[in-house]
Amino acid sequence: MKIKEIRDKQTAAIELENKDLRKHLFELRTQAVTEKLENPSLLNKTRKDIARMKTIIQERNLAEIKGQEKKQPEKPKVKIKKVRVKLPRTTKSQGKRKRRQ
Repeated sequence: MKIKEIRDKQTAAIELENKDLRKHLFELRTQAVTEKLENPSLLNKTRKDIARMKTIIQERNLAEIKGQEKKQPEKPKVKIKKVRVKLPRTTKSQGKRKRRQ
């Protein structure tokens, strides 16, 4: 199936056909195991058709999400100020005294 044909269909129809192709792929695999598969290239063709359909569905989902993001008002950006705290420095001799006690 060509990608153009898939794009022309509605999302619900693509999902339904994708489900049917997955069932067909399972049947092809069982035929391959039992050595009754006449055309082994059907396995690859079916897998690629499933991948194409999943790609189109994902593209449409992402486009829908981006459309929703544009409709929402933007939140005001708040800058967070970094605060640096200075700790008192200890000398080597002070450190030794603390350890001996």
